[in-house]
Parts: sequence; structure tokens; C-alpha cells
Amino acid sequence: MKKVATFIIFSAFSLAILISLSVAPRMVLAQDTSYNIQSVDHQVEIMYSGHVVIRDTIHVSGQLKGDFLIGFPYKYGSYVIKSIAYDTDSTFQVSLGVQLADQSGFYLSKINFQQGAPQIFTVVFILSNSLLSRNVTAGEFNLDFPAYPSLVEDVGTCSVTITLPEEPPIITVAKADGNVSVTNFVKQNLPAFTYSPAIASFILGSGDLRIINVKELNRQILIDPAGDVTASDNYRITNNSPVIPGSVKLSVPAEASKIVTRDEFGRILKTETLASVGDTRLVNITFASSLTIGQSALLTIKYTLPRISSAQAPSYALDFNLFPDFDYYVDSASVTFTIPEGARFLAPQIDSINPSVSMVREVFQETLTIGQEGVSKVDYAALSEDILHIMYDYNPLWLSFRPTVWIWTLAVIGAVVVAVWRRPKTATPLRIAAPKASIGLSPDHVRDFTEAFNEKTRLSSELKVLEERAQKGKIPRRRYKVQRRTLENRLDTISRNIVELKRVFRSAGGVYSDLVRQLDIAEVELVEVEMGIRKSEIRHRRGELPLDAFKKSLADYQRRKEKAETTINGILLRLREELH
Repeated sequence: MKKVATFIIFSAFSLAILISLSVAPRMVLAQDTSYNIQSVDHQVEIMYSGHVVIRDTIHVSGQLKGDFLIGFPYKYGSYVIKSIAYDTDSTFQVSLGVQLADQSGFYLSKINFQQGAPQIFTVVFILSNSLLSRNVTAGEFNLDFPAYPSLVEDVGTCSVTITLPEEPPIITVAKADGNVSVTNFVKQNLPAFTYSPAIASFILGSGDLRIINVKELNRQILIDPAGDVTASDNYRITNNSPVIPGSVKLSVPAEASKIVTRDEFGRILKTETLASVGDTRLVNITFASSLTIGQSALLTIKYTLPRISSAQAPSYALDFNLFPDFDYYVDSASVTFTIPEGARFLAPQIDSINPSVSMVREVFQETLTIGQEGVSKVDYAALSEDILHIMYDYNPLWLSFRPTVWIWTLAVIGAVVVAVWRRPKTATPLRIAAPKASIGLSPDHVRDFTEAFNEKTRLSSELKVLEERAQKGKIPRRRYKVQRRTLENRLDTISRNIVELKRVFRSAGGVYSDLVRQLDIAEVELVEVEMGIRKSEIRHRRGELPLDAFKKSLADYQRRKEKAETTINGILLRLREELH
């Protein structure tokens, strides 16, 4: 009887625990129900670079306290690259990838309202342009996107707007609750946790949309002693579309003039000035050679800005919009200000500089650099403080600093020469120097050099592929050794020929000697990169290098490798042009 009673008590206790555990996860969804979501303006915008901007403006009634959850189907979570939340007065902290215990299949974000939530606020997500594809045969674009936001409360009205760079002549949106052929539609009584992926198919004119990644933007602002301002924007762009673009549209400040664009080889590219948009001016740049899918290009846009007024001398002031209304997403951007020699920054103050800002003070010159990750029109619209106020003082007497130094230097050198000239001379035996025979440079030398370098590159690639096949066991060991010895012998012969031809180029002097010097530097850089990659892989396998640091290290080495390869290809291209 005691055993039966014990079993009943134990069963009741276990049942109570199971019930409490089943109820507990639902507490995660407990929200402040003292508010209602009246409406949501769900805007889906495609930027010129193909990145997708999802902008949800939420109207609530009642008092929203604590956190607010919003998201979309989970499959879009891996494409999220940035998110911000704001209202007309301030921005709010956003936590990405929030998990709920009793809900799956959604990617949610949490907005933290520390001092109470506003009645109207906006949450913006930037998604990768991998969601946008192009059907070359049909000549149309296809966008995979969430038709409606996923919220933890019901919504009275959800208005959806699809914004493209240009108004499409034809568009079809396929979604679970019915297809539409318009860019604006409304959903009444949107239930909580709506799961509604959609596909939008549309056609745009040539040049209105590019699927590109802008990896870097380095903007250099140089101020000379007279107050003239020159700027240089260095872009690194990668094509992600199967369609080969012949041009690209980029933004410069609206006040920019005398705009000139060059590629990584220094060639001047055709640059057409387009209409101004906000505080930026669009320029259409035509590539010297089209970009295939996955290929990158380096572009440098140089221009002048309005002169700084000297009315407040010796203090000078400049207001500059750091990252204006870019209609494309920039992975990493920086702006560097260089003021004249002898000038000193008065603003911003050192103690007000955040970690993304660095100031370098050399003996005679100061530079200020501001960096930011993930720059686009979204930041411009979210009340971010992009207007930087710079003030520095400068004494015009510094204009005579370098001429004075040169005069004193020449005077000292002249005095030394005179002193040596007047020193008593001792008789020395006369030496007759035999003239060195110079090695002539012919077109055959240039042709042999470029062909030898191409052969060296090909043999190195074959040797690398052979190593990979051997490591995977796809080739017998004996055959691997024979083929490797053959390739290494041919590679040694080609390398000796290249060394001899480099000696001929150095003897020729001038531009050829300089090209060989640049080529040597690039080759050394490639060797250092390969060694660095191998060391990073070994450290990662040993557990000494975390995954994030390992990926960052590989990305840095890849960037250095691409830069060195670009330099080598540019030198070989220039030598080939000498043959024609």
C-alpha cells in the first residue's frame, strides 16, 4: 500500500514539473499588452548596388514598455548585414537573431526602448544583394523578400511598397495570399508571426541597377596653405552579376568640380556628370574593360571642393558631410583630412574622438581619419551625425618654412664645397676608368620577358594543383614525384631566364628599371602572403587562432594578394603595350 501511495505522489510531482516546463517557454513571449499595433508601413527598397532595404514604420497606440520584437522568415536571417531603429528624435539599440522558445522558423530582432517607446518609430534592415538575381535569357530581375513583417502582435493594417531605382514597366509579386502586379498593396488584419516569403519579378532599363559589392571607399581630403581643397575617392568594386557591366554610377559631393576618374593602371576613364540627388552628385564611369562575374576593379575619382574662406584667419573652419546619401552599400569606408604643414586641429577635440576616429600628429603635419563599417543612404536618413565640423589654426609664415630650409641647406653644402675646394691637394696617380658596356634593350627582350613570366605563372599554378591532387590521394605517389620534379626543373629554368632578363631591364635604366623594381616588390609581397596564409591555417588547426580572427586574417591576406597580382598584371600589360 505504501508503494502505491509513493508511486501516486511521485507521478503527481512529475506531472506538475512537466506542466510547469511546458508553460515556462510561453513566458518568453509575454509582451506588454497595454499597446496595439495600428499599422505598419512595410517598404522594400532595392538600392543601386542590389542590396535590399526593408524599412518598417510602426504606429502603436497605448503605452509600449520594454522591448519590441520584429523580424521575418528565418531563411532571410543569413542575409542580414545591418539593422538600425530610430524615430524623429533619437536612435535605439537593436539586437539581432533573438530566439524564442516556442516559436521556430523566424529571424527576430529586439529593439530596446530604455526610456519608453515612441508612438511612431522605424526599424530598418539591410540585406545582402544575394537575394537579387538576374535571368539573362528573360532579361528580368528576381527578388526574394518577406512580403510582410513578422511581429508578435496582430497588426490592423500593413501597407507594402516596393521601391526600385526606376519605375518598372512590368512587375509580378508572387506571395502566399495571392499574386499582384503592382508595387503597392495592403494587407488588413495581419496576424502575429506571419510567415510570407515572396518573389518579385520585374524588368528595368540598362544601367538602372547593378549587382555589385563596394568593398572599400577611402576618401582623402587635402587642404593646402591657400585654403584650396582637393579630394580623392578610392573605390574597390566587385561585380556579382552574370551580366558584364560596362559602367557604374557613383556619388561625389554636390559641390565637386573638375572630376577626373582613373583605374588601377592610371588610365583616364570616361566620366559623365549626371543630376544631383540631395547633397550628392552622380557620375557615370565607363570601364576601360568590362568586369566579369567575381572580378574586382579599383577606381580613383579626383575632384576639387570649394575653397575655405580665410576671413577668420589664423583660424579656418570646414563643415564636411562624411558619408552622404549613397544609393549603394559600402562595406568599409574612411575619410582622411590632411591640413597644411604647421597647422593644428582645434576641433574636434581629442577627448571627444570615438574609437572609429584616429588623429596622427607628426612633427610638422597632422591628419584626422574617420572610419565606419557599413555605409549607405540608411545611415543618412537615421539622423546620424555625419556633418563633421573641422577647425584648425595656421600661420601663413609656414609658407616660407621649406624654402628657408632649402636655402640654409644649400648654403651649408656650398660652404662645405668651398672648404674642400680650397684644401691643399696632394698629387695622386691618374686613373683611367674603363667605360662599362651597356646592355641594349630590344623588343625581343620585352617579348621574352612577358612570355617567360606568363610561363612561370602557369607552371606555378600547375604545381599547386598537383600538390592539391596529391594531398587528396587522386594521383599515385610515384607519378606525383616524377611530375613535380619535371615542373620544378622547368620552373627553375624559367626563373633563371627571368633573372637574366631583369638584369637587362635594370641596365636599360629609366622606366624599365622602375617597372622591374615594382615587380620585385609585388613578388616579395606574394611570397609573404602565401607564408602568412600557411601560418594562419596551422595556428587555426592548433586552436591558437579563433574562427573570427582566422577569417579576418584570410580576408586581409586575400586583399594584399589581389593588390600584388593587380600590380604584376598592370606591369605586364604595360610591357605588352610597348611592343605595339
